[in-house]
Amino acid sequence: MGEIVTIPARKGKAIALSKGQRIKVINTHGQQVVDTWAFNRHDLGEFMSMEHTHTALQRVIPRVGDTFVTNRRQAILTVVADTSPGIHDTVIASCDRYRYEQLGCKGHHDNCTDNLHDALAALGLKAPHTPAPLNMWMNIPIRADGSLSFEPPVSKPGDHVLLEARMDAIVAFSACPQDMVPINGADCVPTEAHFQVV
Repeated sequence: MGEIVTIPARKGKAIALSKGQRIKVINTHGQQVVDTWAFNRHDLGEFMSMEHTHTALQRVIPRVGDTFVTNRRQAILTVVADTSPGIHDTVIASCDRYRYEQLGCKGHHDNCTDNLHDALAALGLKAPHTPAPLNMWMNIPIRADGSLSFEPPVSKPGDHVLLEARMDAIVAFSACPQDMVPINGADCVPTEAHFQVV
């Protein structure tokens, strides 16, 4: 097994995976949303796409055994295991400076969009834009009337999701820094998370 890598609270990390490798993403404290992206390692213009995956799965919440696809409709990540209740989000865009400005934040606020690009830059890479993420453990109930809300996660400390790379990939994570709505728990306190190549 590989070393356990910290995704620092409010920050991001990225890693290169080869086809067939598996990565365990750990919700260490139980209430942390982890925005997740994946790119074709040989062409960052091909990336895990929530819109295309909705078509492939015909649902918006992934289950064990489901495969995420790219904007070219190719398999990129498969959910192999999930010890949490399985509540994840594939609808909400990653937070950015504009989101925090609209929430009333003055000045800089850490955000998942910057975290993605900083994590890729640490590997010497640059993505052409910011795809919609898989928001692991983010609890966004969609009601019968089509409305939604931002709720605390229902995961527990130590819950993990095991993902398998279906192509050579760059996978990036952000320990979401949202502290103005309760998606990282009712206390609105972001924490670190961890991952491990297994």
